[in-house]
Amino acid sequence: MSENTSAKLHHVLHRVAPDVSLHAVVAGAGPAVFLLHGFPQTWHEWTPVIDELAQHHTVVAVDLKGAGNSSKPLIGYDKVTMAAELDGLRQALGFETVQVVGHDIGGMVAYAWAATHRDTVTRLAIFDVPIPGAELWDTIYADPTVWHFAFHQNRDLPEFLISGREYGYVESFLRNRATNHGAFTDRDVELYARAFAQPGAIRSTLEWYRAFERDAEDNRKFKQEPLTIPVLALGGENRWGPKIVDMVSEFGSNVTGGSIPDCGHWVVEERPNAVLVALANFLDR
Repeated sequence: MSENTSAKLHHVLHRVAPDVSLHAVVAGAGPAVFLLHGFPQTWHEWTPVIDELAQHHTVVAVDLKGAGNSSKPLIGYDKVTMAAELDGLRQALGFETVQVVGHDIGGMVAYAWAATHRDTVTRLAIFDVPIPGAELWDTIYADPTVWHFAFHQNRDLPEFLISGREYGYVESFLRNRATNHGAFTDRDVELYARAFAQPGAIRSTLEWYRAFERDAEDNRKFKQEPLTIPVLALGGENRWGPKIVDMVSEFGSNVTGGSIPDCGHWVVEERPNAVLVALANFLDR
């Protein structure tokens, strides 16, 4: 997905920690909505919905730490640390409060942000991802569709095997998790593969997975005080959709959502209109 939008996009880069700068694309005007992508993607994941969202919101589509044009330091990939840095970006951009939408790994970071900055995150949307520390988390590694969780947590071996083969790995990852196989063009795959092949990017994005044990420990503590803000939990009918509301309800007391029909994991690219309808009914304007 190239920058094929009618909204005027502004690229920003802000230092939010001594060794971390976060890149984001900003568009529109109105209440701030931060969009957090998943693996193996970048801010471009949100291209199908930016135009519509920017009509009523200031959209901030972020490259998570480790991806795209954001920093790729050696440490600090637990989701609480990443959330604190995103809150630093919020402050740098001058927003008092934000609404946060996260998909996949971005959904994990989005929950951590809401749980640790309860005065600044006013609404939370989580798309198609299990939350570390949920009741199903301890059994999740038995699910063959999440084989990559264990693979990515190995030290050094995944980098060795993936390096030089980024296009094939990314293409397989995207297409094998899609129900709508027209969701990604070859150009889309190339864009994500190039980003994944940047120096440090494979290591950094795999560190998101290597932090899962810490994330689960943190989230089990957070869910003792469930979120009270509105939470939207959506997933593809053929992936996490049937389970996502019950799972996210462990962490919040005001959760709505469900399944997007005829959809796999990549809800934004596969069914952008359904995502836009759900967000239009959920986000404050």
